[in-house]
Amino acid sequence: MHNPAVLTLIGWNPTGDLGDLTFYTATNKKPVIFLKAPPTAPPTARQRFVRDRIGYYAAWWSVQSADVKALWEKAAKQAHLRMTGYNLWQWWMWHQDRAELRTIQHQANVDLGI
Repeated sequence: MHNPAVLTLIGWNPTGDLGDLTFYTATNKKPVIFLKAPPTAPPTARQRFVRDRIGYYAAWWSVQSADVKALWEKAAKQAHLRMTGYNLWQWWMWHQDRAELRTIQHQANVDLGI
């Protein structure tokens, strides 16, 4: 791209990978774009563990009823969290912090059954 700053002018603040390109925003607020580099080493045991676990939780989320998903979405919105219900679900599955989830349920006035 000849002038990536045009992306910022139209309100697009790119971050992450898109196809063969990697985007990030530099400290001067200008987007930086370059070809994505392939991995130079296989994933570590920890990376495989984390990816497998995220996949497992995603599969578990996908079999939940629409009502359950709606409750998690409502809890995230009503508690003014900067995440979706799915992200809240993933957080809960990783941390199992009952005190924190009780606070979220109280703030959102939602019972997630936990």
